[in-house]
Amino acid sequence: MSIGDKAKDAVQKAAGKAEEAVGKKTDDAELTAQGHKDQAMGEARMETEKAKDAVQD
Repeated sequence: MSIGDKAKDAVQKAAGKAEEAVGKKTDDAELTAQGHKDQAMGEARMETEKAKDAVQD
């Protein structure tokens, strides 16, 4: 897993956390859901890359 991929996945996850927090503070259910989705996507991508690394080793 390249450093760029790790950074991209971490940024997506962090952005999702921020969106979710703003959505909760503003009672915006759609933004909260989008933030939660972004976090899940970032985490899934990180797990996929970890699995790829494990297979390559």
